[in-house]
Amino acid sequence: MAMNPTAISVRNLHKSFGATEVLKGIDLEIERGQVTCLIGPSGSGKSTLLRCIAFLEEATSGTILVEGQPLGFEAGPDGARLRLPAARIREVRAQIGMCFQQFNLWPHMTALGNVSEALKTVRRMPRAQAEDKAMAQLQKVGLEERAGHYPSQLSGGQQQRVAIARALACDPKIMLFDEPTSSLDPELTGEVLNVMRALAADGMTMVVVSHEIGFAASVGHRVTFLDHGKLILNGTPQEVFGKPRHPRVEQFLDTYLDRGAAMLV
Repeated sequence: MAMNPTAISVRNLHKSFGATEVLKGIDLEIERGQVTCLIGPSGSGKSTLLRCIAFLEEATSGTILVEGQPLGFEAGPDGARLRLPAARIREVRAQIGMCFQQFNLWPHMTALGNVSEALKTVRRMPRAQAEDKAMAQLQKVGLEERAGHYPSQLSGGQQQRVAIARALACDPKIMLFDEPTSSLDPELTGEVLNVMRALAADGMTMVVVSHEIGFAASVGHRVTFLDHGKLILNGTPQEVFGKPRHPRVEQFLDTYLDRGAAMLV
């Protein structure tokens, strides 16, 4: 029997904060080994969708499947939405790694300590084994020589690369990125995007919220455009960015200045 190629399945997802509906019935399939870039104007629901996929936010209704397993909730025999036991939620969430806009590193720990901490405390690895694995991940993001440095001694780009190494150390099947370069200058942005390109080349399933249109056009397998909580367009970069463009995408690109815009197909 062929393996299901779908890594993430989002079905009729709604999310409200009080009376404000932020996601309005999102349907999205993300294939294993695929890089999906979520783009759109600020406030369109991109980060909220990503946080729902990570189960950092609980959707108001709808379902999310990760590697075929329901995340957080499943439909009961009468169609009611049933919350799953905490152990099952943790099991599914363990397949997902996430990097945020802010690096969220522990300031009192070195780069090595930041990457190895979860391996020691959550995975219960012996210290030497955890640090060997952490060092391998720091090497992967080009920071093995900075292993003994504290966050205050690292540039913003280096801190974000440590955050990526920390997420990778737990062996996720899927990586989520929520505007990972938004607080970085152009030179440091390039450092982080190069690490993400390498992950994509290795076949990591990735969902990336970003205003880096050039990255979406050149690295993304699928580009998903959200506007006012609705999925307006989902296709290959050529389908989304090629001309003639969808009118709303055209308007977005015409009013959005991006240093990667020259790379659009």
